[in-house]
Amino acid sequence: MSDMNVSPSGTPSATAPGFLARHGETLLRILVPILVVAVLIGIWQIGVMVSGVPQYILPSPGAVAISLFKDWGILAPALWVTTQITMASLGLALIGGVGIAVFLVQSKWIETAFYPITVILQVTPIVAIAPLILIYAPSTQVALLICAFLVAFFPILSNMVQGLKSVDHNLLNLFDLYGASRWQTLLYLKLPASLPYFMTGLRIGGGLALIAAVVAEFAAGSAGAGSGLAFRLLEAQYRLNIPRLFAALFLLSCLGVVIFAITSFISWLALHRWHESSLKREN
Repeated sequence: MSDMNVSPSGTPSATAPGFLARHGETLLRILVPILVVAVLIGIWQIGVMVSGVPQYILPSPGAVAISLFKDWGILAPALWVTTQITMASLGLALIGGVGIAVFLVQSKWIETAFYPITVILQVTPIVAIAPLILIYAPSTQVALLICAFLVAFFPILSNMVQGLKSVDHNLLNLFDLYGASRWQTLLYLKLPASLPYFMTGLRIGGGLALIAAVVAEFAAGSAGAGSGLAFRLLEAQYRLNIPRLFAALFLLSCLGVVIFAITSFISWLALHRWHESSLKREN
């Protein structure tokens, strides 16, 4: 009770030293990256001021912030469009990746027959097949969704297949000994054991879904009110509005960080109570 005080109501409350002792490492993990980014932005601002570089070549952070505020009415709808495509493609990738992975591990012959097809789709540059997808898709938005899905689903599929195949053989023998059916083995052994691999694929797939959504929009050349941030990047480049270009890049970076943070938090929630990757060492 050395780090506890008693409140007027009689209930103990944690003191600041006790809070820092328990959460100091977590605070450092948050504050150190923020401090590094702040220092880099400061160096950027000083460098622009000292060198006198024109704004149409390298804008200062202040000019980017002003552009972000002034052009928010243009950038915000584009950010929402890109977010929708990214999250929809990630959701489809989760369903497709897990479903196909479960299908592939049912038999070595099934994996031998169909896994190379998924590899071919992965190694084929999305820019090369985007024109074909644009021809056959009913709309540009559907084409963008398909392109982003094709890029995002393979990491989830690959990690999920590896996880389903990495189950302890002794546990498999135990389930066989007790007469468990194939579906019982899948639900109560293989899927829980593959959860760490799935979470790794989820974090990778989240970032790739955003990248694929932007690249697909570049390849599609879509424009207009319903376009995403990729079009706003190209528009700012053509108009030599470099502060707006940097503002759009900043929003894309923020979206990527948010997606990574959400997927990492989901992974922590699923694994922190039992898996070694999320448990603290006691010695």
